[in-house]
Amino acid sequence: MEINSHQQRKTILAVDDEPRLIEVVSLNLELEGFDVISASNGYEALQKLTERIPDLVILDGMMPEMDGFQTLKEIREISTVPVIMLTVLGEEVDKIRGLELGADDYMIKPFSPKELATRVKAILRRAEMPTLTPKTEIQVDDTLVIDFSRRKVIVRDEEVHLRPTEYRLLYHLVNNAGHVMTHESLLRRVWGPEYRDEDHYVWLYITYLRKKIEKDPKNPEYILGERGIGYRFKEFPT
Repeated sequence: MEINSHQQRKTILAVDDEPRLIEVVSLNLELEGFDVISASNGYEALQKLTERIPDLVILDGMMPEMDGFQTLKEIREISTVPVIMLTVLGEEVDKIRGLELGADDYMIKPFSPKELATRVKAILRRAEMPTLTPKTEIQVDDTLVIDFSRRKVIVRDEEVHLRPTEYRLLYHLVNNAGHVMTHESLLRRVWGPEYRDEDHYVWLYITYLRKKIEKDPKNPEYILGERGIGYRFKEFPT
């Protein structure tokens, strides 16, 4: 049965204290088939988030009163909605801070409206992907058990929480255990082809995973790096 096109429209919440930027973002996303609602500051964004749950948030990093990072922290207290941070703060430390707080992507101003729309579509596409569920529980060793069918990872008898991107990354590594997966392959499978040049995303999320599952993240036993190529998950008993 054909789905009415109106039912497919996604709602984007754009948050920025610059009216001109909101206008540009809204115009371009509406031309791409999205509905756009806006907020001029963090407090208003949190209110809009509860009034009309958006499918994705575009969030400015530099705003008066409550900046984008604090707003993102507040969002993550109440919602898992995908968030793209859009900011003039282009230092690596700022990007890492945004991603660690739970941003799904981080773009630097000035930006290409077309690139923004492309990334919005990529993130929404990932959010709609079916759950990845191998058929069996995997006993890697005495301290690590992975059960993708129940979305559980047990480390030293304690369940650890994985964010959706961490989960997808671990899924692909584990299901190719013993084989090196290149940065390009991981970016394509976990983030999408639009992220082919974003190698730092792989490095950053590998770091997150190691902190959660490795006994000593600086000397990993499970997720092993192949310098200049990519990563592989250790082979384990079948």
